[in-house]
Order: sequence, then C-alpha cells, then structure tokens
Amino acid sequence: MLGPERGRYGTKVERLRADARWAEEAGLASAWIPQIPDDFDALTAATLVGAETSRIEIGTAVVPIQPRHPIALAQQTLSVQAVCQGRLALGLGVSHHWVIDEMLGLDYDKPVATMRAHLDVLDQALAGPGMVDVENDLFRVRNPLDITDIAPTPMLLAALGPVMLRLAGERTDGTILWMADEKAIGDHIAPTINAAADGVGRPPPRIVAGIPVCLCTEDEIDVALARTNRVLSEAEVSPNYQKLLERGDARTVGDILAAGTEAMIEKRLRSFADAGVTDVSVRVVPIGQGRDELIASSNRTRDYLASLNGTL
Repeated sequence: MLGPERGRYGTKVERLRADARWAEEAGLASAWIPQIPDDFDALTAATLVGAETSRIEIGTAVVPIQPRHPIALAQQTLSVQAVCQGRLALGLGVSHHWVIDEMLGLDYDKPVATMRAHLDVLDQALAGPGMVDVENDLFRVRNPLDITDIAPTPMLLAALGPVMLRLAGERTDGTILWMADEKAIGDHIAPTINAAADGVGRPPPRIVAGIPVCLCTEDEIDVALARTNRVLSEAEVSPNYQKLLERGDARTVGDILAAGTEAMIEKRLRSFADAGVTDVSVRVVPIGQGRDELIASSNRTRDYLASLNGTL
C-alpha cells in the first residue's frame, strides 16, 4: 500500500514519489493506493505514481462512488490511465455509512444497487473511445468520451457481503479486501466470487487481501500487534467490517497481522494464498521508540518484501 501518509503537508508529494520509486525498484507487482476520507485523492496519487514509474501496476483501493458522477469518474480514470500507459486498475467501493451519510450527507440506503448503476456507465466508458449511452434507475447518460484508446481499464470492487461479491464476480475483475482473515476468505469470499464469475463465463477473479506486515523478532510480536490495533483499528467499527469479521476467526485488525521472522511472515502470507487470495496488498507496520527506530523498522520490513521479488 502506498499513500501520502500522515505528516507534514510539504513532504507528502515527494514521499509518495519516493515510495513509488522504491516499490518499482524492489520488484513489487502492484502498488495499491487507499482513499482516506480526509487526505490525498487516490486517483491524483495514482497519477503521480504512474508518472514516476514505468512497470508496476497501480491500483486504487478504493475510490468511493457516491460522491462522483460516473462520467466524471470515467474522465478522471481514463486521464490517469493515459499517464500510467495501461497500468491502472480502478478499485471502487461504496464506502461506509459514517462516510457517505454522516460526513457527506448522501444516501446510503441501497449500496449494491448504486454500485450496479455506476457499473452500467463505467462498463461503456472504460471500454474505449465512443458514445456512452446508458439509462437506468440513477442515470440518464448520453456522453461521448475520447480520452485514450488504452482499454479496457480493469475494475475491482471492495466486496464484503454476498450480494456485492456476486456483483464483483459477474461484472468486474475481482475484489479488494480489508479486515478479512483466511477463514472469511476461504469459506465466504473466494467461493462466492469465484462461483459468480464462473456462472457468467468470466475468468477467475482477483482476490486482493490487505494485510498488515511487520518484520520483527518473536518477542516483539506483541508490540507489533498492539501498534497495529492502535493505528489501524478505526475501520473496525463499521457494520460492513463487523459482518465480515463474524465470518472469520479475526476479531481485530491485529488478528490479521503477519508479524515475526521472515519464515513466520511467509507462512502467514501463504496461508492467505491457500485460502484463495491471488494478490497481497501489504500495509507496513513499523515499531519502535521515536522516528529513527520507526524508520529503521519500516526499512527492515520493506527490504524483506523486496527480497520476495513480487511473488510468494
């Protein structure tokens, strides 16, 4: 996962560029950029990463659809795709009630129907230059687009529940997850989305699992666990994530953490692959006292990730 991170405003862009250069030089397959409600726009960040790199896939994880008309979203996406030269994967989601309703004052009553209506427009808009002609329950669109002939742009959904998972399998290239452990993926997510894709003749979908990772000694695992729960627990209160947690063994984001030695981390990551995960989106969790120790910890974990050469 790449992002501007919290911190001083003046350094955000350069830190993002530096992290993008590192990810590409380290041999990582993809860079996933989250959309934080109060921070940098994910597609703008993807533009910066695309201009700074030449090989790595760049994905948004994920862009909420409700605040964006699908034509405006398509224009921005296709423009970023032109910068990325075909390396952009558009991750979409319906976010959470506390963002869409409580923060933005928008309707959150029918998230799956809302996503389906947006996909009707995006399917045409991202398929290549031409007229986008769609009329459904939410949109009446007749709009030409001629931005780039790089097409189609892959789409993935943040799909947690069974209905959204079926929509993702039937209409998109896969799902992007957070707060999903191996049991939830193996028993619920993978079977549901794979069956949906197979039922309409689509290829097996990607299942991208967001996983916190910290390389440390065995006696530091509890420290890494506590820090993970402290800095990444905000989303646990969402009903969407609570329902997902109920399908697995994890009860906190720390329960999904892959921490410890290289062998211990690899074993945990492989357990996700065995559950059906096709891609891992790593959130590095550093530990230590003070800035220097945190940076050193982050660098150790990143060096380990680089040693994997983009594969497990």
